[in-house]
Amino acid sequence: MAKTEHPTCPAGFKTSIGGQAIIEGVMMKGPKKTVMSVRKPDGSIVQEGWDNPPRRWYQKVPLVRGIASFILSLTDGYKCLMRSAELATDGIEDENPSKFDKWLEEKFGDKLVKAVGYISMVLGLCIAALLFMYLPAQIVTLLRGLAPDAPRWALSLGEGVIKLGIFIGYMALVSLMPDMRRMFAYHGSEHKTIACFEAGEELTVENVRKHTRFHPRCGTSFLFLVLFISIVLSTVVTWDSLALRVALKVLMLPLTMAIAYELIRLAGRYDNLFTRIVSWPGLQVQRLTTKEPDDSMIEVAIASMKAVLPENREDAVWGQ
Repeated sequence: MAKTEHPTCPAGFKTSIGGQAIIEGVMMKGPKKTVMSVRKPDGSIVQEGWDNPPRRWYQKVPLVRGIASFILSLTDGYKCLMRSAELATDGIEDENPSKFDKWLEEKFGDKLVKAVGYISMVLGLCIAALLFMYLPAQIVTLLRGLAPDAPRWALSLGEGVIKLGIFIGYMALVSLMPDMRRMFAYHGSEHKTIACFEAGEELTVENVRKHTRFHPRCGTSFLFLVLFISIVLSTVVTWDSLALRVALKVLMLPLTMAIAYELIRLAGRYDNLFTRIVSWPGLQVQRLTTKEPDDSMIEVAIASMKAVLPENREDAVWGQ
């Protein structure tokens, strides 16, 4: 049996440590610090880390903390993603840059990259709203003519089925892209490393490799819950006006995310029949958003995990 890495923590405990796959790397957020590790083109691993700011009141209040957590995760994740792109391409030069590329680099430099990144994020949010709020409702509105007397719940159910179909189809298509498959493999290494730690085993490539790449406290599961809860809540929203329905669903989005966060929190902290039922759909979707990593990816995830572990390992146990 492998030597235990944290003898004061019982095997099978739940940890509050979470992470995110980034470009050629993994970011881990521990109780006191956050660290991102990235594999550079020369094969070395570079790390950058920072201390976590003190938790504010809105990060502790039920429901409110879900909205705050989503915003913080989105902003921090975006920053790590952009920074990892810089680190992962450090030393790689374009051998034949065009005059226009040279001009952009001289005039704007890193400012242009950041501007493009922020524009891409805003466009991404707009496209998400179009795909998951407007388009399903528009399709159901067009089909409503075939069944004008259909009850509100049936219309909302049809809208939900379309919404889930778009979500799963989008994930399936994205997973076919080589670059995204590689990031999804890093996603798998993040989950497997956390699972190894929660099993009370030493953090080695051999030990991490044998653990599951699926984890109940995952962003994929959170997104699925957001979609599912939105289906339930939307049954009370009017179908008399498409514009009004979309606007009301946008206004209900913070409540939807707050409820989803509390459910994910329960699923990550406890293992019982209720949490297994809540987790099961999201775990199945993770078959698309996580892939089995190679040993070099596992090494990166382990590097990030070890860097965020507190001196007293019990501080990493959820509830301690």
